[in-house]
Parts: sequence; structure tokens; C-alpha cells
Amino acid sequence: MRRLVSFLKEWMLPCAIVLGISLYLLYHFTPALHPAGPVLHVMASEGQRLVIAFLLFFQFVKISPHDLRLSRWHLGALAVQVLSFLALAGLVAISEGELQMLLECAMLCMICPTASAAGVITDRLGGNLAGTVTYLVLINVAATFLIPLVIPLVNPSATLGFWVYVGHIALKVFPVLILPGLLAWLVRYTTRNLQRRLMRWASNSFYIWGIGLTLAMVLSTRALLMSRLSLWAVAGIVLLSVLCCFLQFFAGRRMGRGKVDSLTAGQALGQKNTGFLIWLGYNYLTPVTSVAGGLYAIWQNLFNSWELYQKAREDAEQKAV
Repeated sequence: MRRLVSFLKEWMLPCAIVLGISLYLLYHFTPALHPAGPVLHVMASEGQRLVIAFLLFFQFVKISPHDLRLSRWHLGALAVQVLSFLALAGLVAISEGELQMLLECAMLCMICPTASAAGVITDRLGGNLAGTVTYLVLINVAATFLIPLVIPLVNPSATLGFWVYVGHIALKVFPVLILPGLLAWLVRYTTRNLQRRLMRWASNSFYIWGIGLTLAMVLSTRALLMSRLSLWAVAGIVLLSVLCCFLQFFAGRRMGRGKVDSLTAGQALGQKNTGFLIWLGYNYLTPVTSVAGGLYAIWQNLFNSWELYQKAREDAEQKAV
């Protein structure tokens, strides 16, 4: 039993990736399951949103509102995302064809808000949970108001008004961001005994993320197979998503001062809410750009798995000394 628990701790993320991809391929190549496709898709997408809400609830339970403080790296990470997004949006507006599609993919990868699971991984790696949650709130608010300004520029056929886009994005983001925080802090300040029990149980949120990652990979595999892209287009999106993932993890690590801040900033900037990226690309930009979200999810979780493996090795070496 201990070996199984140890195996899951070290390899849960790769296992979740393989399981999610396998589940969708099983559906895809089993015609008898196809009539249930719309229902299964809703279950996967809404199930992922529920998992995100649970993860954020347990993160907010562990921190108080007073812990949400601005750091220098918060502003640096925000500048990286906002400025790169605006620059890429300008290039998209003057491009066409597959080049435009690839630039849209990069644009989405750069502005995509921090994943709710970033706090789970950061905490497990020894980073600053409050710092990650603070940035998660900042970038979600920034994206909610910035993206609607750019959509009409890169997609001239988009005819909805600014506040309509803001409303659509807010309805997608805030129910799984604001409500879990308010509920967690209500528990914190009204039922302290329950809060203590939840804090003890919060360590299991890592395994909840395994469920969320499995669902994310189901949706990502679906987006890739339904895109019907050419081999060259897929290769271009693969390279761009890898590059965006590497650059953001690297830039975040460079911004933080000291090991804790460096690790925290890297996770906050590099680990993305790829479900939001897929939804945004499919609904408001060129639909095939949603594939970038699925591929980014693979790269970031492979990197997270490597980080957790390295952390486990370090802990084992320290115990052996």
C-alpha cells in the first residue's frame, strides 16, 4: 500500500495525462458511445470547473485575506503577460492564413490566466501559496477586461460589445474564482473548528487535481482530434506551445528573489488554466487555436511531474543524511 501511495505521489500527473487521453480515444474509436458524446462533453467540462472550484476553496481555506500581498514579481509577471499579449495581438491583426492562426495560439498562451492547480503544485514544492493565489486573482481580473478590448481587433467578425464580452468571460472565470474564496473565508471566520479540519484535509487537494487533469486531457484530446489540422500546422502549434511554456516558466523563475519566490513566480506565470484557453479560442477566435491549450496542458504537467520528482529526491536525500 505504501508503495502504491508513493508511486501515485511521484507519477500521478503523467498517469492522469495518459488516462485522460486514453479515455477520449476509447470514446472516439467506439461508435456505440458516440450518441452519448454531447452529454459526456458537458460532464467533462463542468466536472473540470467543479474540480477547479474545490481546489481554490482549499487554497483559500489555508490563507487569510491579509496574506494576499503584492510583491515585485507580481508586477513583473503581469507585465510579461499583458505586453506580450498586446504585441502578439498587433501582429495577428496584420497577418493572415496559417501564420495568423499560429500567432493567435501564441497570444492565447501568453494571456491565459494562472491555473487553480498552480497553488497546489507550488505548496507541494515548498513555494508561497499566498503569493500564487494573489497573482491568480490579479491575472484573472486583468484578462477579463483586457481580452474583450483585443477580440474585435484580431477577429473583425466579432460584433458583440465590450461589456458583453466582459460579461461572458466573467461568468466563465468568477464563479470558480470568487465564490470559493468567499465561502472559504466565511468558514474561516465563522466556524474555526471546521476550518482546522479542512486545513488538515487540504493536503489531499493534490489528488483532486489528478481528477481535474484527467478531465482536462479528455477535453484537450477532443480539441486536437476535432481540429483536422494539417501536419505542418500541428507541428507549428506544438513548437509554439512548447516555446511559450518554457519562456513563461523560465521568466517567472528569473523574477523571484530567493528560492521560494523564484519557484512561486515560475509556477504562477508558467502554469495555465488551459481549459479557459481552449474555451476562449474555440468561442471567440479561430477555433483550431483551442488545440494550443491542449498541448500546453501536456507540457506544463510534464514539467510539473519532473519538478515533483526532483523534490521527492531532495527530500529523500535530506532524510538519509
